[in-house]
Amino acid sequence: MSAETPAVSGQFTHRRTQFRAWRGTRPFWAGLFVMLGGLPIAYFPYANLQIGHLTLAMQTAGGSSSLIIGVLLVVLGFTLWFQKHVRTFAGVAAILLALVSIPLSNLGGFLIGFLFALIGGAMAVSWAPGAPPESEQALGDVTGAGGAPEGLDPDTTVLKPVQDTAELGKSNDLSGTSPANGANGRHSAG
Repeated sequence: MSAETPAVSGQFTHRRTQFRAWRGTRPFWAGLFVMLGGLPIAYFPYANLQIGHLTLAMQTAGGSSSLIIGVLLVVLGFTLWFQKHVRTFAGVAAILLALVSIPLSNLGGFLIGFLFALIGGAMAVSWAPGAPPESEQALGDVTGAGGAPEGLDPDTTVLKPVQDTAELGKSNDLSGTSPANGANGRHSAG
């Protein structure tokens, strides 16, 4: 393949639409947030901060618990991506691990990992698969009278004038406070 060889037309667009279709059928953003929450929780206890010649080590006795919590959150994120039917379990587990990470791993990765995991878990629990789109022909077959969809009552869509002559002279005051019946506008409470 040389530099002059043109790329296949539409390959990027085709892959992008495939990815968007895959992403739309699962809690993608929830999984991403849970994974992003697991990374700082697992990383900060083992990180060394260099300030000039001074090394600040965050290694604590809870380093192993931080590593376990962070790895579990990353695994739960991948689980949300590839096993969408366990989204409720994975979301609740991510929320619980985020809460446990506060006392066990440097305030949940300095609250960064905690917030990402908590938001991702909540998104996973609340995600629901969408309904597949209906075809155009199925929508065209369910029309009622006057082209209105079948579910709508055709009598309530258009206001019709009153044709009854006996009703034209009567008052439509239903409050019982008209001057014709002697009421003064005050309602009685019973």
